[in-house]
Amino acid sequence: MTNLQREDFSKWYLQTIQKADLMAYSPVRGCIIFKPDGFELWEHIQEEFNKFLKKEGIRNAYFPMLIPQSFFMKESDHIEGFAPELPWVTKVGNEELEEPLALRPTSETMIGSAFSEWINSYRDLPYEINQWANVFRWEKKTLPFLRTSEFLWQEGHTAHADETDARKRTMRVLDAYADLIENFLAIPVYKGQKTPSERFAGAVDTYSVEAMMRDGKAVQAGTSHYMGTKFAEAFDIKYLTKDNQHVFAHTTSWGISTRLIGSLIMTHGDEQGLVFPPAMAPTQVVLMPVGPWKKNPAILEKLVTIKEELAANGLRVRLDDTDNTPGFKFNEWELKGACLRIECGPRDLENGHVMTKLRDVEGKVAVDFADLTSYVEEELGKMQVRLLENARARNKENEHYDIDTLEQLQAHIEKCKADNTPTGFVLIGWDGTAETEAKIKEATGFTTRNIPFAAPMEKTVDLISGKPAKYTVWIARAY
Repeated sequence: MTNLQREDFSKWYLQTIQKADLMAYSPVRGCIIFKPDGFELWEHIQEEFNKFLKKEGIRNAYFPMLIPQSFFMKESDHIEGFAPELPWVTKVGNEELEEPLALRPTSETMIGSAFSEWINSYRDLPYEINQWANVFRWEKKTLPFLRTSEFLWQEGHTAHADETDARKRTMRVLDAYADLIENFLAIPVYKGQKTPSERFAGAVDTYSVEAMMRDGKAVQAGTSHYMGTKFAEAFDIKYLTKDNQHVFAHTTSWGISTRLIGSLIMTHGDEQGLVFPPAMAPTQVVLMPVGPWKKNPAILEKLVTIKEELAANGLRVRLDDTDNTPGFKFNEWELKGACLRIECGPRDLENGHVMTKLRDVEGKVAVDFADLTSYVEEELGKMQVRLLENARARNKENEHYDIDTLEQLQAHIEKCKADNTPTGFVLIGWDGTAETEAKIKEATGFTTRNIPFAAPMEKTVDLISGKPAKYTVWIARAY
């Protein structure tokens, strides 16, 4: 990590996203305004994940954000899980509403009600839809992009004839999330199953992809839930089988949100500002005239031609022909996370080349005009891979497998504090009880992230009791 990141990671994060013009604070507590570059990051995520949805035959829909209070009362675990965060609409003008309406925290109840009307026969199954929407959870402690009172997300909801088919969908989406986050956002993830205390309210099983930030803290990057027949029973989602029996459908739900933008920044950013994987970057290439370029119109003409050629190849390109100094422009575009800078001055024009600088590596490279497009495409491809590999290497440095007791965990935390290093992800043995989880959280602030599908090793002893462990789990401090 860089100096400011080590000293105060949250301060670095807040300064960076504001200076880079990704967001602005809203007058409403805990809400933010997405400025164009910030919202474009979300657009890229939408575009990429929509490819998966279309391939799977899952269509987008939209449901109202206002949900009747009675809907929540139909599934007790669900309302209990969300009650502290629900904002309610109780009045219109001077008139009290007959029934309070919640601003949606999620849409299981609204969609469950619709499914009960739309699904009648086995021929209707599987029924699979998705919506891109805003949701509300009145968080006590907020952090832009990562945890806000209103945020944007994708939520998929499906109904199936049996458990096997529903679980297949649950896991297929989890794999799609991992693929999106690793190969598009260049963020390595840890796939696994949530413990019961961390499970989605009302779900039978919740699975997650967890990401480690540069400061060693965890972000729950995406979740996929097998709901069993709980919501089907609550909302009477039944279908007629081939044998003329009315049975309950098995449902799933799954989602990712704009917290992926925060994760992207916290994974790749450095002291100079944002670092974006090329697949995600609002600006992949920035062109700059340098030297006494205003005295030589041919320089700007050449850069305009280059811009058109790169844009024709599908690249996101900007030309900075402002009268700011080169040093100012270099710093500004590094702060904003432009992947590749291309400079052209009088001598470059004369020599038939440009000077290029990649955001994540030192040094400049001269590239001939004729080779520029292929060079840019090749180097951006390498950068995408390089950022993922670098993030994986950082994760490995901050994974800990040799902590087997609470005392060892507390000593690890104290050492990290003294050395000003990340506490990271710790692999521990767990006896499977909520009491153990609660004791760990109370003593250290660490929470269980998930029970990994592929743990680096098996832990055999419970961290608290010293008794045989039932599960091997990742724990960490989390956003």
